[in-house]
Amino acid sequence: MIDRINNWIRTSTMLKLAVIGFLVLVLLIPTSMLQSLIQEREATRDEATAEVSAKWGGQQVIGGPVLSVPYDVVTKDAKGQLQTETMFAHFLPDDLQFDGNVTPERRNRGIFVVMLYHTKLTIKGSFRKPSVTSLGLSDAAMKWDKAFLSLGVTDMQGIKNAITFRINNQTLEAEPGIPSADILPSGVSVPIKLDADTYRFESVVNLNGSTQLSFLPFGKETRVNLHSLWNTPSFVGSFLPDQRSITSQGFQASWKVLQFNRNFPQQGIGNFLTRANPNEALPTFGVKLLLPVDEYQKTMRSAKYGILFVILTFVSFFFVEILDRRRIHPIQYLLVGFAICLFYLLLLSISEHVSFDGAYLIGSVIILALITFYVRYVFQNTRLTILFSGILALLYGFFYSLLQLEDYSLLLGSFGLLLILGVIMYLTRHVNWYRGYASEEVTT
Repeated sequence: MIDRINNWIRTSTMLKLAVIGFLVLVLLIPTSMLQSLIQEREATRDEATAEVSAKWGGQQVIGGPVLSVPYDVVTKDAKGQLQTETMFAHFLPDDLQFDGNVTPERRNRGIFVVMLYHTKLTIKGSFRKPSVTSLGLSDAAMKWDKAFLSLGVTDMQGIKNAITFRINNQTLEAEPGIPSADILPSGVSVPIKLDADTYRFESVVNLNGSTQLSFLPFGKETRVNLHSLWNTPSFVGSFLPDQRSITSQGFQASWKVLQFNRNFPQQGIGNFLTRANPNEALPTFGVKLLLPVDEYQKTMRSAKYGILFVILTFVSFFFVEILDRRRIHPIQYLLVGFAICLFYLLLLSISEHVSFDGAYLIGSVIILALITFYVRYVFQNTRLTILFSGILALLYGFFYSLLQLEDYSLLLGSFGLLLILGVIMYLTRHVNWYRGYASEEVTT
């Protein structure tokens, strides 16, 4: 009886399939740990980027200039006492233009590369003399002598030179801070004397930032023209450029945004920009300087295919047993599975020092050599060893192709798996699955 049970354990195909399925579940643990490790390394990279950016300048969003005029509002409190509150009426420019040259700069923090930039922005535009009657206010209530012009800069750490405004041929030096945070939370401001019908302004801002430069479309017509030597830009935000050119020497891009392309008026009281939709962020647009290769993103995508790689490798092992009637112990399955998982650890560690493509090649060659050396003693057959190693090499090439063809990865993956299933069905068309594989006759 015991001999019959032992013989069934040794020869049962279904039991072996159940054991292989259990081993696949076991290997889910190291593959999930690998994905967590990739996320941890990516977080460490982001911390290094944030640390360098805090000293250089973070992602910059430029808004304005905005013309603001204060006025007093008298109200009664619960006790009937009069209280005076200062509020602001804000006016956006009629036309607004930014012209900038973005100079990229790569900095290293340990093994991590941080993408920084310096930009010189020329800002031009004009205002008409503000009219407050449409806002339900009277001219007498306005403090015209305390009007000011403000320019929003998200990270003041990045300002490298004093900012001046030339308004109607008069040069005025800006001061840090904005008297009202209704529209712009941080930036610079300059007092302005409202004694003309039209106010033309011009300013030059030298600014440091990291990764991304964006703008707020505050003009009735907002135009932005940027050029840079960086050749891997990503145009981000609510509006794509109307014209763009990307070459190996850099990029040029230009935007034109009209007041009709956004959901706020040209003038208002208080924080009128988001009053209609308080949970909706203001529309911005600009450019992000991408590194040519994000090794963590590609490594994570590769690791997500890890369990599929293990399954296909185990299937190859299993059909060596079925078709060649050769016994392979579950521990040998497990060792090969751990070797497959180790590939992704090698890929992660090597890609931090060389290109992702080079890391993939080095890691796959190392693991392929390791598994080939091992299965040579498991199979005791040179032909089977070469065949199995060839299958693994094809799998490495197949998954590498999926990583490269982002737009067509689903299509290629679907046809690839269909082809693999077809080959398996063809090779096993004569297998009698009800009989033990140690004694079955197989015809191919």
